[in-house]
Amino acid sequence: MSIELQGISKSYGDSQVLFNISAELKSGTMTALVGPSGSGKSTLLRIIAGLEPHGNGNVLIEGRNVTNVPVRRRNIGFCFQDYAPFRHMTVANNVAYGLHVRKVRKAEIRTQVGDMLERVGLESFAQRYPHELSGGQRQRMALARSLIIKPEVLLLDEPFAALDAQVRADLRLWVRGLQRELGITTILVTHDQSEAMEVADQLVVLHSGQIQQMGTPQEIYDAPANQFVQNFLGPITTFEGAALRPHALQINREQRGTAATIHDVIRLGFEVRVIVELADGSTLWVQMTHDEALVMSLLVGERVYVTMRAST
Repeated sequence: MSIELQGISKSYGDSQVLFNISAELKSGTMTALVGPSGSGKSTLLRIIAGLEPHGNGNVLIEGRNVTNVPVRRRNIGFCFQDYAPFRHMTVANNVAYGLHVRKVRKAEIRTQVGDMLERVGLESFAQRYPHELSGGQRQRMALARSLIIKPEVLLLDEPFAALDAQVRADLRLWVRGLQRELGITTILVTHDQSEAMEVADQLVVLHSGQIQQMGTPQEIYDAPANQFVQNFLGPITTFEGAALRPHALQINREQRGTAATIHDVIRLGFEVRVIVELADGSTLWVQMTHDEALVMSLLVGERVYVTMRAST
């Protein structure tokens, strides 16, 4: 289901948090709303859900104006950071709750819940209680509870924020795969830029209640619309007065480019960050692959030269 936002504005008293937001989100895609705290991401998500009244504008789902349609009639699934399971219910009963509310027949509920638990890898945990699950398992249960009602749109508000790094990485790839398999139009709110770029088809970058840029992760990373977007989406360094991505630079020993001294070499798995000091005392950093750094065997204190990569 496509989603169209037409001139959405929102104020809390004298404080305006969204300014004339207009955007089109294609059916079956995952869109990430990104921006710093206070940029209006979660407020916009709640307006789309129907959980938050707003001053001006319209929300359309597949061309149907749902601006004044109550939450229960929008057929939207929600999954938030605080997934609030029913602690006294088993996993199966938590997932089945939405079907009971819709008065689906018991036999059909058992079938659908069994299928959904199998889909999310929790079939062997059906009779456990939420406190008996890991954080990642509880989040998968929450997603199953959202998906069991067959929503037309799925809204995710910081769903992985409370999880540790490895579980979060695994779960977001799992969610991306599931979203592609089911073809549900999904909107993800996240403060993690790398997370957004990894899983989303489209990014909407917000700042101070306004859209700064919309596009694919690659488009926005390679061609940021302004300085804010460039700074927000990925690391930058300054070389010869220009703000650049660190991978746009390279280091050589052939006296080509700007002279520098190796200040530090930081190895982060595949990525290696080389911090260099220039003659004027300023520093910048160059991003290298593990193999590039291994071949060069750079040493702290060594004199090198920095140039732009030929392909940039």
